[in-house]
Amino acid sequence: MTMPSSGSSRRLVQYVIVRSDLIHTLSWPLGAVITQACHAATAAIHLHYSDPDTQEYLAELDSMHKVVLQAPDEASLSALSSTLLEKDIAHKLWMEQPENIPTCLALKPYPKETVHPFLKKLKLFN
Repeated sequence: MTMPSSGSSRRLVQYVIVRSDLIHTLSWPLGAVITQACHAATAAIHLHYSDPDTQEYLAELDSMHKVVLQAPDEASLSALSSTLLEKDIAHKLWMEQPENIPTCLALKPYPKETVHPFLKKLKLFN
């Protein structure tokens, strides 16, 4: 069921946070890093598929909004994941296998104002 649109409708956003050191320090190919982000985003949607915000986000397929941010390294990504767990912010920390390396994380879709306080210090990925 799709809710009627209104001028004040809330904007649902899926945030993806990627380790920037994968490219800038560890010299991973750009395509491999993009793949990690895609895996995390898909996994977060799958894990929280029945969540009302996720369903609303998917109902507006042609206007989905994602923001890709950067974490400088593995330690900062892991610390962010721990904070999000403590605050009950649903996300998926993506672990590259078989190395078992955390590469990125994706939140389920949320209203921006709900999660922005936890992400405001992060920069857009570049």
